[in-house]
Amino acid sequence: MPSFDFTSEADMVALKNAVDVAMRQIDNRFDFKGTSAKIDFNEKDKTLTLFGDSDNQLDQVKAILFPAMEKKEADSSKRLDAQKVESVSGNKVKQVLKIKDGIESELAKKIVKQIKDAKLKVQAAIQGEAVRVTGGKRDDLQECIAMIRQSITDYPIKAGNFRD
Repeated sequence: MPSFDFTSEADMVALKNAVDVAMRQIDNRFDFKGTSAKIDFNEKDKTLTLFGDSDNQLDQVKAILFPAMEKKEADSSKRLDAQKVESVSGNKVKQVLKIKDGIESELAKKIVKQIKDAKLKVQAAIQGEAVRVTGGKRDDLQECIAMIRQSITDYPIKAGNFRD
Protein backbone atom coordinates (compact mmCIF):
# COMPACT_ATOMS: atom_id res chain seq x y z
CA MET A 1 0.00 0.00 0.00
CA PRO A 2 1.43 3.39 -0.93
CA SER A 3 2.17 5.76 1.94
CA PHE A 4 3.98 8.99 2.75
CA ASP A 5 4.73 11.20 5.76
CA PHE A 6 3.88 14.82 6.49
CA THR A 7 6.90 16.24 8.32
CA SER A 8 8.42 19.59 9.16
CA GLU A 9 12.17 19.75 9.70
CA ALA A 10 14.26 22.89 9.83
CA ASP A 11 17.19 22.95 7.42
CA MET A 12 19.92 23.98 9.88
CA VAL A 13 22.56 24.46 7.18
CA ALA A 14 20.34 26.88 5.24
CA LEU A 15 19.42 28.64 8.49
CA LYS A 16 23.07 29.05 9.50
CA ASN A 17 23.84 30.36 6.03
CA ALA A 18 20.98 32.88 6.28
CA VAL A 19 22.24 34.07 9.69
CA ASP A 20 25.74 34.53 8.22
CA VAL A 21 24.33 36.58 5.32
CA ALA A 22 22.27 38.72 7.72
CA MET A 23 25.29 39.29 10.00
CA ARG A 24 27.38 40.45 7.04
CA GLN A 25 24.65 42.93 6.12
CA ILE A 26 24.43 44.17 9.72
CA ASP A 27 28.22 44.60 9.90
CA ASN A 28 28.22 46.63 6.67
CA ARG A 29 25.32 48.94 7.52
CA PHE A 30 26.37 52.44 8.53
CA ASP A 31 23.53 52.94 11.06
CA PHE A 32 24.61 49.79 12.95
CA LYS A 33 28.28 50.85 13.37
CA GLY A 34 29.24 50.91 17.05
CA THR A 35 25.98 49.34 18.24
CA SER A 36 25.26 45.99 19.85
CA ALA A 37 23.17 44.75 16.90
CA LYS A 38 23.94 41.09 16.22
CA ILE A 39 22.44 37.63 15.83
CA ASP A 40 23.56 34.57 17.79
CA PHE A 41 22.61 31.16 16.39
CA ASN A 42 22.66 28.23 18.80
CA GLU A 43 22.31 25.10 16.68
CA LYS A 44 22.21 22.74 19.67
CA ASP A 45 19.31 24.49 21.46
CA LYS A 46 17.72 25.53 18.14
CA THR A 47 17.47 29.19 19.09
CA LEU A 48 18.29 32.53 17.48
CA THR A 49 19.08 35.41 19.83
CA LEU A 50 18.77 38.91 18.42
CA PHE A 51 20.54 41.80 20.15
CA GLY A 52 20.03 45.53 19.66
CA ASP A 53 20.22 48.95 21.35
CA SER A 54 16.44 49.50 21.18
CA ASP A 55 13.19 47.84 20.13
CA ASN A 56 13.37 49.75 16.86
CA GLN A 57 16.85 48.40 16.10
CA LEU A 58 15.66 44.89 16.99
CA ASP A 59 12.90 45.26 14.39
CA GLN A 60 15.50 46.37 11.83
CA VAL A 61 17.60 43.27 12.58
CA LYS A 62 14.48 41.11 11.99
CA ALA A 63 13.83 42.98 8.74
CA ILE A 64 17.29 41.91 7.58
CA LEU A 65 17.13 38.33 8.92
CA PHE A 66 13.68 37.19 7.74
CA PRO A 67 14.16 37.89 4.00
CA ALA A 68 17.57 36.18 4.16
CA MET A 69 15.90 33.13 5.73
CA GLU A 70 13.12 33.10 3.13
CA LYS A 71 15.67 33.14 0.29
CA LYS A 72 17.42 30.05 1.66
CA GLU A 73 14.31 28.07 2.65
CA ALA A 74 10.73 29.07 1.84
CA ASP A 75 8.41 29.63 4.83
CA SER A 76 11.29 29.22 7.28
CA SER A 77 10.39 32.39 9.20
CA LYS A 78 6.98 30.82 9.98
CA ARG A 79 8.65 28.19 12.13
CA LEU A 80 10.12 30.78 14.51
CA ASP A 81 8.48 31.19 17.92
CA ALA A 82 9.28 34.70 19.15
CA GLN A 83 9.75 35.07 22.88
CA LYS A 84 9.27 38.27 24.88
CA VAL A 85 11.74 41.15 24.34
CA GLU A 86 14.05 41.39 27.37
CA SER A 87 16.08 44.35 28.63
CA VAL A 88 19.78 43.67 29.07
CA SER A 89 22.25 45.93 30.90
CA GLY A 90 20.96 49.45 30.59
CA ASN A 91 18.92 50.28 27.51
CA LYS A 92 20.01 47.33 25.37
CA VAL A 93 17.47 44.65 24.43
CA LYS A 94 17.47 41.04 23.25
CA GLN A 95 14.90 38.64 21.91
CA VAL A 96 15.06 34.88 21.65
CA LEU A 97 13.49 33.16 18.65
CA LYS A 98 12.95 29.43 19.14
CA ILE A 99 13.05 27.24 16.04
CA LYS A 100 10.11 24.84 16.00
CA ASP A 101 11.02 21.47 14.52
CA GLY A 102 8.57 18.70 13.75
CA ILE A 103 4.79 18.78 13.75
CA GLU A 104 3.27 19.54 17.16
CA SER A 105 0.47 17.29 18.41
CA GLU A 106 -2.25 19.94 17.98
CA LEU A 107 -1.32 20.52 14.34
CA ALA A 108 -1.01 16.77 13.74
CA LYS A 109 -4.54 16.26 15.13
CA LYS A 110 -5.80 19.08 12.89
CA ILE A 111 -4.22 17.42 9.82
CA VAL A 112 -5.72 14.02 10.67
CA LYS A 113 -9.15 15.59 11.25
CA GLN A 114 -9.03 17.43 7.89
CA ILE A 115 -8.11 14.24 6.08
CA LYS A 116 -10.96 12.32 7.72
CA ASP A 117 -13.46 15.13 7.10
CA ALA A 118 -12.51 15.23 3.40
CA LYS A 119 -13.62 11.59 3.12
CA LEU A 120 -10.66 10.65 0.96
CA LYS A 121 -9.83 6.97 0.60
CA VAL A 122 -6.75 7.30 2.82
CA GLN A 123 -5.92 6.69 6.47
CA ALA A 124 -3.86 9.09 8.58
CA ALA A 125 -2.00 8.24 11.77
CA ILE A 126 0.19 10.35 14.04
CA GLN A 127 3.67 8.89 14.49
CA GLY A 128 5.77 11.04 16.82
CA GLU A 129 6.43 14.34 15.08
CA ALA A 130 5.09 13.16 11.71
CA VAL A 131 1.75 12.16 10.22
CA ARG A 132 1.76 8.97 8.12
CA VAL A 133 -0.86 8.76 5.39
CA THR A 134 -1.60 5.45 3.63
CA GLY A 135 -4.00 4.77 0.80
CA GLY A 136 -4.84 2.38 -1.97
CA LYS A 137 -3.91 4.62 -4.90
CA ARG A 138 -1.27 7.22 -5.61
CA ASP A 139 -3.91 9.63 -6.89
CA ASP A 140 -5.67 9.61 -3.51
CA LEU A 141 -2.38 10.40 -1.77
CA GLN A 142 -1.61 13.25 -4.17
CA GLU A 143 -5.09 14.67 -3.64
CA CYS A 144 -4.48 14.54 0.11
CA ILE A 145 -1.13 16.36 -0.25
CA ALA A 146 -2.74 19.10 -2.36
CA MET A 147 -5.58 19.54 0.15
CA ILE A 148 -3.27 19.85 3.18
CA ARG A 149 -0.85 22.23 1.42
CA GLN A 150 -3.78 24.44 0.48
CA SER A 151 -5.39 24.46 3.92
CA ILE A 152 -2.33 24.80 6.20
CA THR A 153 -0.38 27.90 5.25
CA ASP A 154 0.79 29.14 8.64
CA TYR A 155 3.43 26.42 9.19
CA PRO A 156 5.86 24.81 6.71
CA ILE A 157 4.90 21.19 6.06
CA LYS A 158 6.64 18.82 3.69
CA ALA A 159 5.34 15.59 2.19
CA GLY A 160 8.07 13.01 1.86
CA ASN A 161 9.20 9.43 2.52
CA PHE A 162 6.93 8.12 -0.22
CA ARG A 163 6.68 4.34 -0.35
CA ASP A 164 4.95 2.31 -3.01
